[in-house]
Amino acid sequence: MQSDRNASWDGRLWSAVEPPLMRASHVSYSYGKRLGCSDVSLDIHSGEILAIVGESGSGKTTLLNCLAGNLVPTDGAVEYRRRDDSICDTAKLSNAERQKLGQSEWGFIHQNAVDGLRMNISAGANVAERLIIAGLRRFGEIRREAAEWLERVEIGRDRMDERPTSFSGGMRQRLQIARNLVSRPRLIFMDEPTSGLDVSVQARLLDLIAGLVRDLGIAIVFVTHDLAVARLLSQRIMVMQGGSVVEFGLTDRVLDNPQRPYTQLLVSSVLQG
Repeated sequence: MQSDRNASWDGRLWSAVEPPLMRASHVSYSYGKRLGCSDVSLDIHSGEILAIVGESGSGKTTLLNCLAGNLVPTDGAVEYRRRDDSICDTAKLSNAERQKLGQSEWGFIHQNAVDGLRMNISAGANVAERLIIAGLRRFGEIRREAAEWLERVEIGRDRMDERPTSFSGGMRQRLQIARNLVSRPRLIFMDEPTSGLDVSVQARLLDLIAGLVRDLGIAIVFVTHDLAVARLLSQRIMVMQGGSVVEFGLTDRVLDNPQRPYTQLLVSSVLQG
């Protein structure tokens, strides 16, 4: 079943349907003399879930931040196709323009939900802030839509006025998802979204993410060190080592028949675990 799903994501077939949502060309980033990522190229399409995997220090988080506009590449370009189909080079945008994209067409889910939420205001207010930025002004409408989104991520209306400080780790992540998706972005970046959560909570969160992608047609790029999470959620997978891409393709094909020794080692370590 999963291989049938992945078959529809053959790059040659998909590129004939519509242009990519985002295109990274030869992206590199260095922290002074230390290499973060090197010469990475990829396309991201609407409705796709792309996983970037590798061990700590492999460059996956650096690449994610270059794609999300949190870091400006040292070399290369990241082009994004806006809602009006105009193409922009994100490195050439002003901070204000990049922030506007991040509040309307993009979202970013942090590994630690505390980094993506305002902990001193209620759950409802966290979601409502994005609605106000999106242009809603009527209090009743804002509160109603915020409540609907909280329910959509399995947070009851009775907890709408509680602060996230009283929530579990899984609830905080679901609240962060609602805060990002309420403005109906086209592209979401996720940094280890299930890290630190127990297995049952991870499974519920992954089901939630997959359902939202299916319902809303958004694209997701996420970083993980967990190949099981990558297999369950993504159609394509990029394997990184030492800042470079060592393997890239359909998730099932890469994980079932890895071609590079590093990918083989990652897969075998999961099987032996």
